[in-house]
Amino acid sequence: MMIFNRFPAAAVLLLVTVAVLKLSMPTTTYGQSAQATAPDPTAAGKAVFSRANCMGCHKWHGNGGGGYGGDALSLRKTQLTREQIIETVGCGRPGTGMPFFVRGAYDEVKCYDMNRQDAGAQMPPEGGTFVRPKDIEAVADCVIAHIKGAGEPTYAECVTFFSSSSRVCDIYKTQAQKPDDAAASVGKSQ
Repeated sequence: MMIFNRFPAAAVLLLVTVAVLKLSMPTTTYGQSAQATAPDPTAAGKAVFSRANCMGCHKWHGNGGGGYGGDALSLRKTQLTREQIIETVGCGRPGTGMPFFVRGAYDEVKCYDMNRQDAGAQMPPEGGTFVRPKDIEAVADCVIAHIKGAGEPTYAECVTFFSSSSRVCDIYKTQAQKPDDAAASVGKSQ
């Protein structure tokens, strides 16, 4: 109680904070658990896409292009199925710059029916971080839901990806205005 005598305002603030937190917690009755909002697997995939640095080669929008690993293929144009995406992320692509992200790939885990000896000089590089299988599935779900077949990136997609109006998105803002400007100039010429 000595702390309360020396810092009465802090003690009151602490008690109020505890009371507010207790009131904001969901209540449960015996035998029931509080319902938690199920996590969105595509949100988890987006986080892994960033953490595992998929953006380094595929860019935030998945269009691919140059990067430290070479010219990455476009995930927007990919024809891969969910299962093929999972295998590609886990095992990489032999003979390319696409790294593998599963611990033990080509050793404990056979990839494309090959082990490390079979892959030889075609052995893909190791990713900068290993990714758990469930996180690889989340990345595949994110690619399928938001990137595959999505056409050219838009300002709205960029803002959604970066969760704010990032300067990175400015280029898409001006591109989004160009069709309107073109339509306005067509209307004036008639």
